[in-house]
Amino acid sequence: MIPIIQPLFGPEEQAAVAAVLRSGWVVQGPRVEAFESDLAAIGGAEYAVAVSSGTAGLHLSLLAANVHPGDDVIVPSLSFIATANAAWMAGARPVFADVAPDLPNVTPDSVDRVWTPQTRAVIAVHQLGVPFDRQEMRRLCHDRGAVLIEDAACALGSLHKGEAIAADAEFAVFSFHPRKVITTGEGGAILTNNPEHAERLRRLRNHGMSIAADQRHAGGKREQYLEPAWNFRMTDIQAAIGGEQLRKLGEIVERRRLLATRYEELLATCYEVAPLQPRADDHWNVQTYCVCVAPGQGEPAARRDEVLRRLNEQGIGARRGILAAHLEPAWHDLLRDPLPYTEAWAAQSLALPLFHGMTDDDQQQVAGALVEALQQVP
Repeated sequence: MIPIIQPLFGPEEQAAVAAVLRSGWVVQGPRVEAFESDLAAIGGAEYAVAVSSGTAGLHLSLLAANVHPGDDVIVPSLSFIATANAAWMAGARPVFADVAPDLPNVTPDSVDRVWTPQTRAVIAVHQLGVPFDRQEMRRLCHDRGAVLIEDAACALGSLHKGEAIAADAEFAVFSFHPRKVITTGEGGAILTNNPEHAERLRRLRNHGMSIAADQRHAGGKREQYLEPAWNFRMTDIQAAIGGEQLRKLGEIVERRRLLATRYEELLATCYEVAPLQPRADDHWNVQTYCVCVAPGQGEPAARRDEVLRRLNEQGIGARRGILAAHLEPAWHDLLRDPLPYTEAWAAQSLALPLFHGMTDDDQQQVAGALVEALQQVP
């Protein structure tokens, strides 16, 4: 089996976890604090708040942005279901915007087209790690009096016009699920440059508690619970893994970029697929290597799905590229404008295996099986 992803774990992660276990402090504590400091520096933000998942990070960002029930939150349908679900979790209504024809990201124009009088926030996604136009999206939201929340779940290690993804961000949310460039197993973080947001986010992740858990257990300081909130904490075990993963981030990203170049060479004469191409002035972390399969004669997704089935039968862990939330049962009935580019991306995109330890033989096997399947499926 050639998996879609395989996290890069080594003796460093094992030793870090063992050290936490020996310490006796395994919940949110000093390792989380250290991880947050390192992550903020890499992400280009003043503050990082570690949480239990990227979804939790989106949810808490909406609450810190004062999004309330009855508000609208513009989101891409072309994203993992968590993006739309986060708006629902905050009591708001997701409003779906279309993406660009050449990149799987919403644009200021597509967001502007679905703006409503109730729009309080926009969640724009750096899909597959490919940056969207941060400056123009921020300008639109600022001019309209809305908050921009960057769903950067896949984008750690990417750069937009030379800047880290969270530079100047009000909210940028990262995920550390095993499908991401680095992982803590489950986990996420919110990066912000607003000290008031950071303070409230830390309360919201920890039952609304006025002090950190280590201060509480040290004694001498009594906590207060300032507002109803959640348990969205990251553990020190996860943060210990994350700290070691962050040290490997540059190496991981460069390896993924080399593997992407290798795929492009192997598929250069296969005109039945088109590889994803970010803007020339962006540095892509290649969180997922995605191609679009030329459609066949039947239903829009029929050819891609049959190619995918044949790859999986040969032990190649390819996946459909990006889902469209409005085509899933959970959100199928939500009123929306037409989303033609979203539906085209959802029907044609195919994610190929890509991971740090992938060999030349692995890539040749994947590329060869893909070309063969395309030749056999009209």
